[in-house]
Amino acid sequence: MNEVTNDAPDSLSGTQEFRSQVGHISRQSGVFFAGTLFTACLGYLFKVYLARVLGAEDLGIFALGVTLIGLIGIFNTLGLSQSAVRFVAEYQARKEFAKLHALLWRGAGLLLVANVILAAVLLMFGRFVAVSFYHSPRLVKYLPFFAVLMLFNVLGGFYGKVLAGYRDVKLRTLIINFFGSPLQMVLAILLLSAGMGLTGYILAQIVTAVVGFVLLLWAVRKFTPPAARFSALPGAFPKKEVWSFSAAMVGLSVAEFAISQADRVALGIYRSAREVGVYSVASAVVVYVPLVLSSINQIFGPTIADLHTRGERALLGRLFQSLTKWIIAVTMPLALVIIVLARPLMRIFGPDFEAGWPILVIGTLGQLVNCGVGSVGYLLLMSGNEGRLMKVQVSMSLVMLALSAALVPIWGMSGAALAAALTNAGSNAWNLLQVRKALGLSPYNRGYLQLILPTVTVLALMLAFRKYLYIFHYDWIAVGVALASAYVVFATMILRSVLDADDRLVATAIWLRVRGAFTGLRTNGDA
Repeated sequence: MNEVTNDAPDSLSGTQEFRSQVGHISRQSGVFFAGTLFTACLGYLFKVYLARVLGAEDLGIFALGVTLIGLIGIFNTLGLSQSAVRFVAEYQARKEFAKLHALLWRGAGLLLVANVILAAVLLMFGRFVAVSFYHSPRLVKYLPFFAVLMLFNVLGGFYGKVLAGYRDVKLRTLIINFFGSPLQMVLAILLLSAGMGLTGYILAQIVTAVVGFVLLLWAVRKFTPPAARFSALPGAFPKKEVWSFSAAMVGLSVAEFAISQADRVALGIYRSAREVGVYSVASAVVVYVPLVLSSINQIFGPTIADLHTRGERALLGRLFQSLTKWIIAVTMPLALVIIVLARPLMRIFGPDFEAGWPILVIGTLGQLVNCGVGSVGYLLLMSGNEGRLMKVQVSMSLVMLALSAALVPIWGMSGAALAAALTNAGSNAWNLLQVRKALGLSPYNRGYLQLILPTVTVLALMLAFRKYLYIFHYDWIAVGVALASAYVVFATMILRSVLDADDRLVATAIWLRVRGAFTGLRTNGDA
């Protein structure tokens, strides 16, 4: 009797804690997902406009410029951005305001100095890279614009991560997604309509980066305790613990650059700016696939650190399993539509971009592996196992470089996509093994079998749907109808299946967020 009496409160307490964590994650990640979805939908339409106005070659030049600042970006954050996510939360919890002040303001000052120096490096050596490696002399005249863009992106990115450290992504989402993205698009359309071409597009990004930085700085000041706010008085520099973690983050940045940009760099070296442009548009569509995973990671990351520190291993495992299952469930219909309707999706951007449809298929398959293992990277990073994560990333970055060098000269864009997908899948599978070894956690249980029938059904529906695309006359209408149909069928079948207790809690949290959003819209409309 005593065992029953003691276990029941523990079980009830665990369920209440699980419900509390799911509610917090759904609230924060729900706002982030809504903002990301808003940006994705608006951004997709904007990319169609941009592709038709600028064309593949100008988009390719822009993508090559991004790889240049991305290469410098390995070092321009000094690892402080990721450190902010971890140490802002720790310093605030321990009320170590002197350390928090040092990280927020002296850290930002160091970032400013470092990026002024690196901007000069970009201007001095970027010309050589543009002409000798990318064979694109036109890129040279845009280098000063990319240098300014890099500076404000770094500062804004740092303070955006600080807000994540405060465990509030709502305000950051409002600034970046709901305000920043539309502002950039409006400015770009105005400048492109004025005949400024690629220069106008980059200027729109610079203005948006400056405005975003100012707003993020204001938001950080709002959340920062008065004792840690900016002052002109002398203060300490970030502590050794910050620099130790930042050094590991720089190492990860090197690997991440190789993994994320080697395909474009190889295309720029072995192929043409036009192919880089087509590839960049297709890759931008593939980025939409893991939106749900990215949204959950924004708030689940600090939650992992909190639960691991408190030794709540069982609760962390429950969250890992339930969240991963729902990530797959919400992502699968989108992925199936992109894979089956890859050709019409790319045709929307214009005839020159249809050739990029294999990139959608290959890239989406790689992202399905990413979503299928859940937040494994964050589990390693936020639990003190960043060494294991670095081992995986560095090893797979070498694989990415080798695959890009081997496949791009032979198969061009398809080779680049295959290299990226294989590296993505390999990295996530290896990270999953590391999570099982280090933490003893796995995202899988028998509940995943419930996803098989809805997946097969929606796949069959999309294959049948593809045969009758001509009925809709316009590709964008056909894709929209297909996407809506896929989600309706998949959701109906999932909700009619037998959900376990944790699934029902997650489903309830999602429903409350959706209902709250529609209630808010209806209230605003009535007003």
